Amino acid sequence: MSSFLHTRIRVSDLERSVAWYTQHLGFQVLHRSDRSPAGNHIALLGFPGDAHTLELTWSADYQLRVPSDLMHLAVGVSDLTAFCAGLEQAGIAIWPDGWREKFAAGHKMAFIDDPDGYEVELLER
Repeated sequence: MSSFLHTRIRVSDLERSVAWYTQHLGFQVLHRSDRSPAGNHIALLGFPGDAHTLELTWSADYQLRVPSDLMHLAVGVSDLTAFCAGLEQAGIAIWPDGWREKFAAGHKMAFIDDPDGYEVELLER
């Protein structure tokens, strides 16, 4: 039987990305390595109880360019409005414009961008 273990994204500043994902989204650092077999610096992040993890990878010789709408991560939160209020207080822009009204009933969702421009979808669960 197979299992889905992790998703890797390259980042332009590992410390900045680790801080952003842990402080704003609640990820925990599960493991760090300054030398992967390919020479990358890696931080493995996750949520308690989740098997799938997020691998942030940085290397000095890699020039990061994140195209618009390349991919996104999805994170479930218990109260989307309250969660987003905290993000807004921290200066993080929530989109699309009018997301509170657009998703007032039913499936509640909003988006933010991480420091490198990766999209993070926030879903109320």
